[in-house]
Amino acid sequence: MTPDGKDIEILLIQDSKNRWTIPKGHIEQGETAKMTAIREIGEEAGLQHIQVLTWLGKIHFKYRRLDKLVLMTTQVYLVRAIDKSETPTKEKWMNGIRWFKFNDAIDAIEYEDIEKLMLIAKKKIRAGEF
Repeated sequence: MTPDGKDIEILLIQDSKNRWTIPKGHIEQGETAKMTAIREIGEEAGLQHIQVLTWLGKIHFKYRRLDKLVLMTTQVYLVRAIDKSETPTKEKWMNGIRWFKFNDAIDAIEYEDIEKLMLIAKKKIRAGEF
C-alpha cells in the first residue's frame, strides 16, 4: 500500500529490452514454486523481508533462445513487502526497478497475462482477504 493507505503499489522490473514485468525466474532443484518466488524477489529486487500472501495463478508463454523455442510456465504469487525501509535494488542486467501505483503498473506492464493476475490480486486486497 502507498504510505497514505489509499492505493496499492506494485514493484516492477525493467528488463534489458525495456519491458516492465514482475520479478521471476527458474525453479531450482529441491525448490517449490513459492520458495522460488521468495528467492527471485530477493535476487532480482533485493527485498529480503517479504510475506507471500497467496498464489494468484500461472501463465504460459513462449520465447526464442538462439535457435530454440522455449515454453515456460510461471507461477505468480501475491507478495507483501513487510519492511517499508527496504529499498529495491536492481540486478546489473536490468534497466530499471521501481514501485508503481496500481493503475500505472497496469499501464506499464508488457504482458497481458500478468496484468490479468494483477487485477485478481487487486480484488483480493480490496476484499480484505489479507
